[in-house]
Amino acid sequence: MTCHQLAQRLLELQPSLSPTDVARLTLMILNQSTDPADLDDDDTLIKAWKNASFRLESTSDQHAAVAEELEALCGDGPIEFSPDQLWVLMRAIKVQSQILELYTDQPALV
Repeated sequence: MTCHQLAQRLLELQPSLSPTDVARLTLMILNQSTDPADLDDDDTLIKAWKNASFRLESTSDQHAAVAEELEALCGDGPIEFSPDQLWVLMRAIKVQSQILELYTDQPALV
């Protein structure tokens, strides 16, 4: 199954998906699939779609939370970093690496 074919299938199953959501889900589903031909089966496609949607939603939530923490951290000004601020930065790096892994299906940090 090609990217275009998968995008069409997703739109058939859920016509209300935005073009951006279709593109994201298509990329994630194909990256996670060992054999794209398996996605011809509706049950397999729906399972892969739900998995990709869950991963995307959870990563988006994490990203929003960390972005809020970083925004608060930036408001502190250029002072010495406290241990709590360093933990915020480390969490931000970890979340960004998870987002990269989500889209590329490759470990971002080793």
